[in-house]
Amino acid sequence: MDKQQFPVFDICNLNTEKNSNELFSIDFFRGYVESNPHLQQVHNHNYYHLVFFTEGSGEHLIDFEKFEAKAGTMYFMKPGQVHQWHFKEKYDGFVVNFSANFLDWIGINSLLLQKIRFLQSIRVQDHVVEIKPELRAEISIYFEKMMAENQLNDTFSNLKIGFLLLDLFIDIDRNLTEEDHLAKNQQSSVLLDNFQNLIDQNFKTKKLPKEYAELLHVTPNHLNAMCKDVLGISAGELIRTRIVLEAKRLLVNKEISVSEIAYILNFQDASYFVKFFKKYTNFTPEQFRKQYYN
Repeated sequence: MDKQQFPVFDICNLNTEKNSNELFSIDFFRGYVESNPHLQQVHNHNYYHLVFFTEGSGEHLIDFEKFEAKAGTMYFMKPGQVHQWHFKEKYDGFVVNFSANFLDWIGINSLLLQKIRFLQSIRVQDHVVEIKPELRAEISIYFEKMMAENQLNDTFSNLKIGFLLLDLFIDIDRNLTEEDHLAKNQQSSVLLDNFQNLIDQNFKTKKLPKEYAELLHVTPNHLNAMCKDVLGISAGELIRTRIVLEAKRLLVNKEISVSEIAYILNFQDASYFVKFFKKYTNFTPEQFRKQYYN
């Protein structure tokens, strides 16, 4: 199937004078949005995206969950997530986009990003971080320094940007409370991360917890207990949530029929998919599509 599921943008699709390469870009948020009106429709991108909102208010839709856009809030998005901005008044801040292999390209192991819980968390709400008022000026300085290095664009600029980016993430992580962190212990964190990665890779073909437990070399009971202990939901619910999310992402594109979506998600037939979707959203696929566009 060659139909585009929904708009997917790369860094090279962005209009910004401050973009010095295809792996990293930084700009003031207001100018970034005004120069890229195509980003105000629902879309996703294949790079990491973070915004530090310093002025104004509005609404940010991330994977169909709504969050308030307000000063002092930082929003992190991973490649593949769907989002959209709505603004109520004058807005501004800083925006950074970087490829998943940006750090590798400059000689820093990108696996370090997996230690950033608020960036890698499977819960969308963990990607929205309220920056304490006393830290906001300090956080802004990180962005200002990255902008200066990006404009300088000498032999060491990208390396300094990479270090500044990691410093920013570490400072934010250190200032989160224990309640803000997803994992209750490191072992659960690693297992949950691996489980989530496997779900992302296999949710279209593997829909049962026992299939993932086998891949993770644990028992289904252990996997289920860990999910309930850390997330408060079962392993099966986590798998079904991912399937429903992908269905919602596909429904964004009106050109893809419900039958085609059922086929993409490996359901036996369209009627079974409709029943599944309605059970977990209280809407039929067409009702969700109409409600979303309305």
